[in-house]
Amino acid sequence: MKRTLLSMAVAALMATTACSSNDSTTAATDTTAPTDPTSAPANDGMGTTNTDSAGASTNTAMSGDTSAAGGSAMADPNGPTAPHSTDAEFMKSAAASDQNEIQLSKLALEKGVTGMVKDHANQMITDHTKSTTDLKAIAQKKNVTLPADMDAEHKTIAADMRKLSGKDFETKYMQQMKTDHQKTLNTLVAHKTMTKDTEVQGFIDKVQPVVAAHLKMFSSM
Repeated sequence: MKRTLLSMAVAALMATTACSSNDSTTAATDTTAPTDPTSAPANDGMGTTNTDSAGASTNTAMSGDTSAAGGSAMADPNGPTAPHSTDAEFMKSAAASDQNEIQLSKLALEKGVTGMVKDHANQMITDHTKSTTDLKAIAQKKNVTLPADMDAEHKTIAADMRKLSGKDFETKYMQQMKTDHQKTLNTLVAHKTMTKDTEVQGFIDKVQPVVAAHLKMFSSM
């Protein structure tokens, strides 16, 4: 009799333990948060996952330099440049370039150009006069004497342009401005990679976008 009662007690205890274990397992399962498929970081297709500061995933596109995406004029690394083997030579070339644009633009005004061509000529005189002023301040510190006239090539060009008038003159003027500004932009970009002078670098940084804007302007006409 005692043996029977003992067996029944053991069986009841085992049943109670089994129920408690099942309840604990169920509770643990119920507290597990469901997986949100939208919370997983997105892969960018290049094996890299990016997450922003708010915890949301972002897909970073692989792209090249977009600095010219706005349509800015670009330097031609294989195009012609003015002499610039030293900082002094570069400054002299830059000063001559300013004079080329200033004096050819003054000639354009003398020839009576009108409309946008006249506006562009006035802008060339203003912008390149400012460039010359900035360059003189640097050149004086370095004892570099800058030219105050066009180079020999442009003196010949100016003489030929004086023989033109009307649309023929305007066409030649605009073409020459485009050619000159492309060469100047090439020179600025090329010399910036060479010079170690911070003042010269600063000058290039200041005038390069102006020259690029001029080139874009003349290229669009």
